[in-house]
Amino acid sequence: KMSEWVDVQIRAFTKWANAHLKTKGGEIESVIGGFSDGIQLAKLLEALSGDGIKVNSRPRMRIMQVENVNASLNYIQGAGVYLEGIGAEDIVDSNPTLTLGLVWTLILRFVIAGLSEEGMSAKQGLLLWCQKKTEPYD
Repeated sequence: KMSEWVDVQIRAFTKWANAHLKTKGGEIESVIGGFSDGIQLAKLLEALSGDGIKVNSRPRMRIMQVENVNASLNYIQGAGVYLEGIGAEDIVDSNPTLTLGLVWTLILRFVIAGLSEEGMSAKQGLLLWCQKKTEPYD
C-alpha cells in the first residue's frame, strides 16, 4: 500500500512540475531523478517565482550537480522556507522520500501559501486547489 501511495505522489508531483516547467521550456520524466543535475529544479523555481537562479548549464561532474542543486536550495531557504534534512546530495542521488518532501514543500510555499494570501486560510486554499484540479474527473 505504501509503495502505491508513493507512486501516486510521484506521478502527481511530476505532472505538477511539468505544468510549470513547460513555461520555461523544461520537462522531466519523473521528479525522482529529474532534478538530479539541478537544471530543471532551477527552471521550476524560476517558473514559480519569476526569479532567475544561476546554475551551470553543463554539470558533467557530481560536484557541479551538487552546486546547482545547492543554488536552488539556497534560494528556497532565502524565501523563508525551512528545508529540514534535505541536502543537495539527496536530490542529486534521487532520494525518493526527500525529493518528494522537497516538491511538496514547493507546492505548499508557492501554490498553497499564494492561495492563502487571497483571503483564505492555507487549508481552505488547499481544498480549493484540489477541487479545481479534480474538477475534470467528476
